Amino acid sequence: MISIERLYPIRRPLAAVLAGAAVATVGGLIGLGGAEFRLPSLIAFFALYPHRAIRSNLLISLVTLAMSAAARVKFLPAVSLGEFRVEIVGMVVGGMIAAWFGAAYLSRIPEARIMGVIAVLLLITAFLRMAETLIAGATWTVSAHDTMWRAPLAVLAGLVVGLISSLLGVAGGEFIIPILIFIFGADIKTAGTASVIISIPVVLTGVTRHCTGHYRSQSMMVFLVLPMSIGSLIGAAMGGYLAAWAPTDALRLVLAAILAVSAVKLWSNGNHSPGPRKLPG
Repeated sequence: MISIERLYPIRRPLAAVLAGAAVATVGGLIGLGGAEFRLPSLIAFFALYPHRAIRSNLLISLVTLAMSAAARVKFLPAVSLGEFRVEIVGMVVGGMIAAWFGAAYLSRIPEARIMGVIAVLLLITAFLRMAETLIAGATWTVSAHDTMWRAPLAVLAGLVVGLISSLLGVAGGEFIIPILIFIFGADIKTAGTASVIISIPVVLTGVTRHCTGHYRSQSMMVFLVLPMSIGSLIGAAMGGYLAAWAPTDALRLVLAAILAVSAVKLWSNGNHSPGPRKLPG
């Protein structure tokens, strides 16, 4: 007999492709993968338990991130990362440690509480999107480039990013890029490339940790994760192409507001109205 945990009765692969494409297009317009928008859709529209939605989101994020890395290598001009090697290595180390333990801790968070955790983290993400737009062009940094605290700060920042990645199923670029710019003084192009380099091992660590018993549903992989990953790849390319004509700053503010509303709704659904049971996937 097949365990119910391994069944995913929803058969809407086309909807998954379209949802993945829409989210990734929006993310591509503002220079992100869109995983923070994908997570609420996995819970609300594809009826996944929050824990399973986070794990699925992380897996889809890894696929999208690999595509982003390939696109940067092929299409973007090379940037010099040597000046920030300490920050990159420190954040990778801290991020992988936090992702490994955070992924294990995820299963211990009760379902009623995880919705609140997701809502708070999404609200923080929305705030960062707004702040990034409002202070665009700022040149100040928190840490001097030659300070002895560069390595410890980088590891600490990596720990924060790795924990958020494991609890939201995101690549973490929405946090890594502001950290590199406003704490370590990187320019936007360097921060964007470094973000991909940092995110890949962090996300891969989380996925590897979850592989032990949590990606067993073949039906979920075939009818949700795979088509949504395909849609995400298409959407990421479309978003990147359309970004040249999009009013990026205004779009960031609108999307941040939408993300904040989604966070409040998730909080409300998780704490005040149980509603129908989610499908385990």
